[in-house]
Amino acid sequence: MSDIVNGLGRATAYGGLGLVLLVLGIFLVDALTPGKLGRQIWEQRNRNAATVLSSALLGIGGIVFTSIWTTYEDFGKGLVSTAAFGLLGLVMMAVAFLVVDLITPGRLGATLVEAEPHPAVWVTASCNLAVSAVISASIA
Repeated sequence: MSDIVNGLGRATAYGGLGLVLLVLGIFLVDALTPGKLGRQIWEQRNRNAATVLSSALLGIGGIVFTSIWTTYEDFGKGLVSTAAFGLLGLVMMAVAFLVVDLITPGRLGATLVEAEPHPAVWVTASCNLAVSAVISASIA
């Protein structure tokens, strides 16, 4: 029975950390885009913004999953490494967004709030998932 209670405690801690990282991901995408992300997605039903946010959340989720899956035997060390790799993923996604924005014409953030679908959104979403894959591979 103590194994179950111990497992529930660890799952709660990792789950809480994962939720914090996901919320930070939402704030990050919101900071990189003009206007309010929540309004863009839920009120204006903007698919561009939803696609980029979804890719960031999937990316962070993949990093957190990989970090937990390959976690250290020491629970505390595993929790710290999951937080560190998750934050690294967020930073790297933001850097990748800014670099792609710098080397391409126009402003990526502006494309996310356009009503019409924009191909740059797929590039941004793919970049988020690629960064996540690189970070996840470095963990494993």
